[in-house]
Amino acid sequence: MWKSIIELWKSDNLLAQAWQDTYRMLDIDQEMFGQAVESLRHSDDSADARDAILARDKEVDEFEQEVRRKVLTHCSVRAGSDLTGSMMLVTIVIDIERIGDYTKNIVELARSYPSRLEAGPLEDDLQRIEATVTSNFDLTRKAIENSDEEMANQVLTETKWVSKLCDDRVRDLVAAPVGEMTVNQSTALALYFRQLKRINSHLGDVATAVVNPFDRIGFKPKA
Repeated sequence: MWKSIIELWKSDNLLAQAWQDTYRMLDIDQEMFGQAVESLRHSDDSADARDAILARDKEVDEFEQEVRRKVLTHCSVRAGSDLTGSMMLVTIVIDIERIGDYTKNIVELARSYPSRLEAGPLEDDLQRIEATVTSNFDLTRKAIENSDEEMANQVLTETKWVSKLCDDRVRDLVAAPVGEMTVNQSTALALYFRQLKRINSHLGDVATAVVNPFDRIGFKPKA
């Protein structure tokens, strides 16, 4: 179903533009994510540098509104034409916009935390999660662009263990002191694990559009 929808969109100039806007939203999200992680974990960015990352979230919001306008215009001009595909596109851009919001939260955490955030005994798990989320941006983009169900399912498989591991580490941080961490370090890490989980989950929700019908976007594929 997704492949036929993509082919139809490419034949319609207005929807093709909306689709390119959607790609751009994902690209900006990915760029923001990389910069946000760098700011929180590996550098001592200035306030101006962090403000520049936050400003990019406004671009994502503007693209979301533009996609909605183009889809609405398409549906108004061509009443009843490709209604399902139009609704699917509007649905997934909501998830893409939310990725920008959670990435913005990482930048705000970097502004509040007084130094580079290190994870102590949880560092290996955290690096594994960060690497997987980064990879899932690429996989999600390719999955929706190429109607690749195998890639979409790979994102969903990764999402399952990432969500569980993030939940486990948050519970560890809340339940008792971990290693020699300070209270503010534990708090910041718990927030960061939670933000990584949500970003990855929204990527998974976007990927479900490739393997699920419209009514099941955001839900696990049926066995």
